[in-house]
Amino acid sequence: MNIQLSEHFTYKKLIKFTIPTIIMMIFTSIYGVVDGIFVSNCVGSDAFASVNLIMPVLMILGTIGFMVGTGGSAIVSKTMGEGDKEKANEYFSTLNYFLIVIGFILTIIGLIFIEPISKLLGAEGDILENCTIYGKVLTIALIPFLLQNSFQSFFIVAEKPQMGLKISIMTGVTNMILDFLFIYVLKKGIFGAALATLISQTIGGIIPLVYFIHKNNTPLKIKKTKFNIKILIQTCINGSSEMLTNISMSLVNMLYNMELMKFAGSDGIVAYGVIMYIAFIFSGTYIGYSIGSAPIISYHYGANNKEELKNLLKKSVILLIITSVVMTIIAEIFAKLLASIFVSYNQSLLEMTTNAIRIFSISFIISGFNIFASSFFTALNNGLVSAIISFLRTLVFQVMMILLLPALFEINGVWFSVVVAEILALIVSTIFLIINKKKYEYA
Repeated sequence: MNIQLSEHFTYKKLIKFTIPTIIMMIFTSIYGVVDGIFVSNCVGSDAFASVNLIMPVLMILGTIGFMVGTGGSAIVSKTMGEGDKEKANEYFSTLNYFLIVIGFILTIIGLIFIEPISKLLGAEGDILENCTIYGKVLTIALIPFLLQNSFQSFFIVAEKPQMGLKISIMTGVTNMILDFLFIYVLKKGIFGAALATLISQTIGGIIPLVYFIHKNNTPLKIKKTKFNIKILIQTCINGSSEMLTNISMSLVNMLYNMELMKFAGSDGIVAYGVIMYIAFIFSGTYIGYSIGSAPIISYHYGANNKEELKNLLKKSVILLIITSVVMTIIAEIFAKLLASIFVSYNQSLLEMTTNAIRIFSISFIISGFNIFASSFFTALNNGLVSAIISFLRTLVFQVMMILLLPALFEINGVWFSVVVAEILALIVSTIFLIINKKKYEYA
């Protein structure tokens, strides 16, 4: 029996409802890591550096899917909580049509500008060629990639988080099998890695689209609807924090890469690439919980159930504190093992990456609360506060630190930048939660 958004959530129910989304995000990160392992070990460090150099650009193109998913799901959930399911479906349909149109436009733009952008990022020779191949192939799958990112949130609104998990597992297993086939067996190199990802993203986007177009046993269905510019603008504003987060992370990753090139050359980029893969897995827990709990918060906000908002915030903070301590300890203990999965073939690179992981992992004890705080305000349909937290956390504070700390501590300053940025963001998140508690009565 499915747990309904309208229910009172105990710890058990909250964990049970959000765990499929948490597993989905972790699994999505893991199959991305497998992609990196195959490229690094079977194609080489230059190819791995190429993937990490162009990946931020591809993630920027995919941010609209996250924006529509998080911002739109909060509005649709709130509308359902208000009792207007017909209007909720109209909004849901409009947003999916928008993603298909904007995805087509961005695909054309991406195919034209991938190579010039790669050059701008400093790619030359084989690295430039690999960046261009990888980038163009994945750009072709942009429409299903946008849909896949969006449906991660809408499956939760539809009270079917388990289905979102099943599709994620399907796409992940497909990607890993095809990585083995294209890279290891057929020796297709960087093109094989890109093709495997393209096919898996297509599966991840098209299956949910077909499911919601046809008759189903959820509150959501894609149907004919009038274009609603107002709801589109509201969605973009409300989901702007998630879009800013992904864009900022991509831009900051570019800055990290440029700084690391000064101190350690391509080895620095490889080490940072390993950290990002590991961070995706650990942060996936926080992101999965935030995405999984957001529609519940939005529903009870729409239903004006203030006692349940208090309950959800209190339980969420306690769960996040426990999880963040456990995950930080795990990352510190297994830093060398995690690094060796990617770069065991080079002792000096292994030592650099292990040290980087141990420093960077300190941020895990703080970042979960910041991620949830931003998502919490998105769920309350307060896109402005959510965007401010995300903008400061993922761009302003990190840029400040990446420009300041390396000048003082050289390469270790690069790894410490995110830790200090998360501490500053924690202060901002706490301030916003305090000053808004009377407005929303969640504490």
